[in-house]
Amino acid sequence: MSAVLITGTTGFIGRPLAQSLAQRHTVIGLSRRKTDVEGVTAIQGDFSFPDHLRRLEPCRFDVVIHLAAVTGGCSEEDGLRVNVLGTHHLLRYGIDRGCKKFVLASSIAAVGFQSVTFRPLRLPMPDEHPCLDRDGYGFSKYLMEEVTRYLSRQNPEVDFINIRLGSIIRDDHVPVPRKAGPLTEWAIGSVSVMSLSDTFRCLTMAAEAPVKPGVRIMNAVGTRACADDPVPVIIRSWYGRDAEKIDLSHYERPGHEQDPLFDISRIREELGFVPERRVL
Repeated sequence: MSAVLITGTTGFIGRPLAQSLAQRHTVIGLSRRKTDVEGVTAIQGDFSFPDHLRRLEPCRFDVVIHLAAVTGGCSEEDGLRVNVLGTHHLLRYGIDRGCKKFVLASSIAAVGFQSVTFRPLRLPMPDEHPCLDRDGYGFSKYLMEEVTRYLSRQNPEVDFINIRLGSIIRDDHVPVPRKAGPLTEWAIGSVSVMSLSDTFRCLTMAAEAPVKPGVRIMNAVGTRACADDPVPVIIRSWYGRDAEKIDLSHYERPGHEQDPLFDISRIREELGFVPERRVL
């Protein structure tokens, strides 16, 4: 049995994840609001403040699952302060305590698709598609990943897994599938959806996997684009003549017309994770 520290245990993902992991592991929950989950040791505090991290001193932990963050729509300053500097405080504290495994909730927004000016360099987008963000949130998630690279160079024995999560929905929620039409902000996020139960199963598999030193960045979205129309039709409606610069041949093969916009092969190969729940 491992001891797992989870940040953000009062959140949409953190609470059910803590409930699930507490059945097999010792779980410590760190959150700004009091965590009320049976079997979880609750520590109230903000991971971005070093003095709050010291409240964890009585607790032992082998794995950190870092979910807490400011999310899309945050200011550039808050994104950098919390998602980048705050994450650095947390990781540095964990490493100094002897932790060797960190699972971080990054985001597919790290590529920068929030803006209507974004154009993917290739499709499906690879796990390490460059950050082309203009609004600050995606940039903060990308820099969070870069913090793990920096710390890995100093601590080559530590395992860092950055999971670029797609848009997460409740299992009982049926989203409206996209059709061809005008490009909107966050459009790619609206077709890159994954269920909540698959999300915490993904994070659990990452946390329970054997330690593999180094840094990994992996996309995690559903196995099908949340769309009624084939992906090439949607991409051409969004980008017009710019779509001619994007190779859509993957989606023009029979049976692949509605594959996800993000490549999810690495997470399957590395962790054995395949989303099970269809969102449509």
